[in-house]
Order: sequence, then C-alpha cells, then structure tokens
Amino acid sequence: MQIIDDKALLLRLRNPQKITTIIPKSRELADNKVLVNWGMDEVQVLRNLNIDVPSPIEGRYQWTGQYKPFNHQKVTASFLTLNKKCFCFNEQGTGKTASAIWASDFLMKQGRVNRVLVICPLSIMDSAWRDDLFKFAMHRTVDVAYGSANKRREIIKGGADYVVINYDGVEIVEDAVINGGFDLIIVDEATHYKNVQTKRWKCLNRIVDANTWLWMMTGTPAAQSPLDAYGLAKFINPTSVPRFFSSFRDQVMFKMTQFKWIPKDTATDTVYRALQPAIRFTKDECLDLPEMTYVKREVEMTRQQKKYYEALKKSLVIQASGEQITSVNAAVNMNKLLQISSGAVYTDNGEALEFDIKHRYKVLREVIDESSQKVLVFVPFKHTIDILTDKLRSDGITAEIIRGDVPAPKRTEIFKRFQEQQDPRVLVIQPQSAAHGVTLTAANTVVWWGPTSSLETYAQANARVHRSGQRHPCTVVQLQGSNVEKQVYRLLDNRIDVHTKMIDLYKEILD
Repeated sequence: MQIIDDKALLLRLRNPQKITTIIPKSRELADNKVLVNWGMDEVQVLRNLNIDVPSPIEGRYQWTGQYKPFNHQKVTASFLTLNKKCFCFNEQGTGKTASAIWASDFLMKQGRVNRVLVICPLSIMDSAWRDDLFKFAMHRTVDVAYGSANKRREIIKGGADYVVINYDGVEIVEDAVINGGFDLIIVDEATHYKNVQTKRWKCLNRIVDANTWLWMMTGTPAAQSPLDAYGLAKFINPTSVPRFFSSFRDQVMFKMTQFKWIPKDTATDTVYRALQPAIRFTKDECLDLPEMTYVKREVEMTRQQKKYYEALKKSLVIQASGEQITSVNAAVNMNKLLQISSGAVYTDNGEALEFDIKHRYKVLREVIDESSQKVLVFVPFKHTIDILTDKLRSDGITAEIIRGDVPAPKRTEIFKRFQEQQDPRVLVIQPQSAAHGVTLTAANTVVWWGPTSSLETYAQANARVHRSGQRHPCTVVQLQGSNVEKQVYRLLDNRIDVHTKMIDLYKEILD
C-alpha cells in the first residue's frame, strides 16, 4: 500500500475489479493496482473486506492545538476514528485524552459526528477535560454540565460541541442527554461502569444505541477482578460475553468456597477476547519518562496506637473464631486497623478517636525536606487529612486539601496554582479525589501516609506525577508502621488488588 499526496491509497490486489465495483470512484491501474480515494467511507469499505488501511486522520488532519502529538497518540486517534464502539486502554499519563479530542474533532470535520458528550469523574471535568479541550481543540465550544438539574439541562440545550458531565450527573438529566443530539459519547475512567446492576450502568445503556459512537477509556481495565470485564464488554462487544453474569463468572472464576472465588488460568485470555476492539500503549512503549523509584519508610507507632491496635486485633481474633469470615466483615475490620495506624479511628457511634501522629509526621517532614520539588501526600482517611494539614501549616509549609467535599471549581483552582505557582508546596489528597486524569508534574515525590486497598486507585494516583511533562526522577514513598499496612503495600507492589485477597489477608493479619 502507498499513500499518494495524503489524498489517495494505491493498493495492489489479486482482484482489483472487486474494489472498483464496490467503490465507483476508484480507478484500476496496471499490474493489479487500484487507486482509491483516502476518505472515511472508502476506508470503512476496505476494512470490511479485511484490507488493513489507515484512517485518513493520519494524513489529512492538521492536529490542532498547542502541542503536536506523539506517534502513539496519532495511532490511538486513528484507531478511535475507525471503531464506532471500542476501548482505549492506554496507560495513565500517555495522553489518551488528547487522542480522543483529536479523533472526535476529525470526525466532526468529516460530518460523522455532530456533538460529543464526555462522561468523567467530577474531579476532572474542569482540570482535565475542559483544560485539554482548550489546549487541543480551542476552535470548538465546550461547556461543563454541573450544578442543579435545571442548570445542567440548559447547558445541554446550549448546543456546545462538547459537553462534559460527571457520572451521576447523567442520571439526573437522562432525558436531556437522550434528546441532546450526542452521537459520540466518551466515557473516561470506564471502570466505573463495570457493574451491570448499578443505576449508573443501566442509565448509560439506555442512552447508547446502535448508532452511537462510544469510546470507553481507562488505563486499568479489569484491575480488581476478571469479573469487571463483563459490564464493560456488554457495551462494546456484547456478543463476546454470555447473556447472564453468572455464566461469565463460571467462565473466568473457580469456586473455592461459598465466599471465595479465584481466577481460572484461562481468565486473562477470556477477558482479552471480551474487551475488544481495543488499543493499549504503556508508558514504557511510548514515553521517555524519568525513572520512578518506590521507597519504604518504617514508622514507629506511638504507645497509644500500639495499645489500641493490639486490643482491636485481639478482639477480632476472638470474633473470628466464632463466626464465618466474609470479605465484607474482613474489609470493615481491616479498615479499622488501618485507621489506627494512620492516626484516627472512627468508633461505632461515628466519633473520631485521634492519636498522636508525631512519629509518622516526623518521617513525612524528612521526605518533604529532602525533596527539591513539590510533594503529593495521599491520605486515605478524611479525619486524618485535617489533622495532618493543620500540622503542616503550623510548621510554615503551604498546603492545600483535595478531597470529596471540595467543589470541582475549587479543585481546578488549587490544581492550577499547584502546577503554575510557587505555593502550595504540598497537596494533601484523599486518593479517590485525584486519582484520575489530573496532571501534577510540579511534584516528583508521592507520599502514601497510609495505603489504599484499591490497586487501580494506587496506580492512578502515582501516575499524577509520572506522566508526560515530568522532567525529574520520581519517588513513591510508603509510610509503614503496622503489619496490616506492610501486608497491603506488599500486595499493591505485586500488582495484586487487595479486594481479591481480602479474606486471606485478613487471616494472615490475625495470625
């Protein structure tokens, strides 16, 4: 195959008449060659005949915006334009948002798409999508559907080329979305749609029809379990999975006990076949990023922490001997041990019992002082965030908080200041609130005050600093005080989701 002046494809085929018959404007030449216009219609016909030709975006698109694409971004954008419903599994930090913007803009220029709906986490509606749309498609109109139901409906009716909305926001204004003329839907961090029983999944399923373009993007497909693939596959390639979830579970999981299932040896291959068509690039494949180092820092627990930790552990051992351990009660009880280790535990009546965090804080201060750049501190528990931030500020360290109750516009403003200004020096973050989509390369040090139990959240959070634009070597520091923290970090470091090993881990901790 040869591309002629970015306008036509020169193909050598055994039966060129077959092409000239189907594509009237094509022209047969000598030596079994045929000249075909390099357009979307022609490319789709050729690909339906199993003739592998690239999307015309690779030659005809101007790649708008402030930055030029990397080769892997061009390939990703090309793939998206050729697949009406597909997955993009490019790893965090590889720039898949930009690829989706370029691809959708090209389809709009081609008259294939009129309006685009972007569904993403609340925390990145402004800080990732609106900002990136301005960087890469500033000629397009963009609006963020946020606020009351009426306000969201008015924004959707406003006619912007791109409308950005959060997952739960779609449910609130489902009727407006259905009637909004969106023929392309981009779902960012698509793992939020893994469960077919949720209102969220059912809502999206009602919105998407056979004619809707649907691109589902995440850097961590099926991160927690092979079962996560089922809900995603039902959107993109429903014939690849059985009609019923239980049948898919039997395909990929082996039942050990009533409460314990483990993946079959063939699970990876089954999931791979289900999650197609898909494209995936890792950072190692496409970006020349600085080294990322993982460091463990031992932290001594205070006498009070040790007392409560051992007392709770003893109580849990007695409890476990008299009842069936389930993944639910294992998770609840292990979470309490992690809370004690972190600095504050919630009692049964909802009150927070605070512990002295001086030892852990001393180690954190050492890490901050050693860093020549800014620092991200991920703190899983809300109450500990307040204690820690107050202590940092009292020591003269400028710090801001990012957590679930911080409004989206405020988050965007904080992220912008962190990236562009001298202060704040430190961001104290609840992991779920900034684990996706946000670029925070002003920092090169990530500190985990305490571990998260989600492998996806852990990987996504670390990727906030280790992504395109990072010029300094990066360090991830794990503060470890108790045995439960060490065990959780061990699983995360081995890329094992804690939820899949919850009962086994819980038993190990109690032994």
